[in-house]
Amino acid sequence: MFSIIIPTWNNLPYLQCVVQSLRQNSTHEHQIIVHVNDGSDGTLAWVREQGIEHTASPANIGICHAVNIAAARATREYVVYMNDDMYCCPGWDAALARRIEQMPSDLFLLSGTMIEPVDTGNPCVVVKDFGRDADAFRAADLVAAAPQLVRADWRGATWPPTLVHRDWWHKVGGYSSELSPGMSSDNDFSMKLWDAGCRVFLGVGDSLVYHFQQKSTGKIVKNDGRRQFLNKWGMTQATFDRYYLRRGQPVDQRLEVAEPEQTGRLKRALLKSRIKRAFS
Repeated sequence: MFSIIIPTWNNLPYLQCVVQSLRQNSTHEHQIIVHVNDGSDGTLAWVREQGIEHTASPANIGICHAVNIAAARATREYVVYMNDDMYCCPGWDAALARRIEQMPSDLFLLSGTMIEPVDTGNPCVVVKDFGRDADAFRAADLVAAAPQLVRADWRGATWPPTLVHRDWWHKVGGYSSELSPGMSSDNDFSMKLWDAGCRVFLGVGDSLVYHFQQKSTGKIVKNDGRRQFLNKWGMTQATFDRYYLRRGQPVDQRLEVAEPEQTGRLKRALLKSRIKRAFS
């Protein structure tokens, strides 16, 4: 079904967790490709021992480079990008497959719905604590509770786990290397798809994955992704999320989002973006 790309950087207990969940809780058989950054914690030895298809770099090259290297090996029709600090609930992939059948064309971006232990105000996630690290994780409790955590589909898919057709991944150039190590690279990828004509950015409410939150990004020196996004696209991420993707809004009978009319609040937001860009 899918080519699942997982970049990892010395997060072996979490990588083992996500791979186990893919093997146990997937409905279909998938190609799993791990990119190992550094791997000095035993990750590289483990993926070799497990016979997992992988690419590797001797140092951390960041998310953007890692996913692009791994995606070059994708052989399935659809590419799924997944973080290494996730756990897939039963049927996560079947739910995505059902939505694929509803798509009007092959130009779309789907995302699973994350379950997170800490409430950050994100309207697209389900907040429920099943453990904040691998040692404290209560997988059996999560699996038992998952059917009650299903939510309605939502607009504005951007974050992993994300699914796109392999052809469109390559047509838009994958993840943008200028955003390495990766802050705002998810938003930039969605914008590249929008620029290519994509108008379906759908969060799937019954494709559930548990997310431990920032087990890799908390270790790196971050790029100023918001500033880079503004300078590249001429609008802030907040403007793109709110007026174009309609982040967090419920999905009605129409899957596609319409091109926003540049009047009123959007017009003022774009003007403010131009001013910010001029003084950056």
